[in-house]
Amino acid sequence: MRPVEARTDNFVETLARLSLFADLPHPQVEALAHTFTEEVFGEGQRVIRQDMAGSGFYVILDGEAAVVIDGDERARITRGDFFGEVSILTDELPTADVIATTMLRCLTIPNNELKAFLLKQPTVMYRMLQAQARRLRAANVWRS
Repeated sequence: MRPVEARTDNFVETLARLSLFADLPHPQVEALAHTFTEEVFGEGQRVIRQDMAGSGFYVILDGEAAVVIDGDERARITRGDFFGEVSILTDELPTADVIATTMLRCLTIPNNELKAFLLKQPTVMYRMLQAQARRLRAANVWRS
């Protein structure tokens, strides 16, 4: 099942409220609003498929999704969370399924445009790096 592409609205206020874009001045947020495409996924629909090419970078506007690795749910993600960047940045296939658990509305950047986007937006890249560091810390189990 293909994602339903939603009409393009003014995302400026929505983007400004998300922590990933919170440090950007208003004109930059306005410019970003024209960079993204909006996609809507129905409950149960796979947004990203483990070990399959063709993903993008997604920022959740509304709804919730499950991160599933080898059939085991590992996390739930919701408004303001993002996904898809790791496989793009490492040039590897996704290591998880991301499945909408409710109606899911996302802003997307195609995988071939993410690098240029991040190089133009170092503040967003820094915020993304902070989030990745938090994810890594949470995933690590420290043993003495």
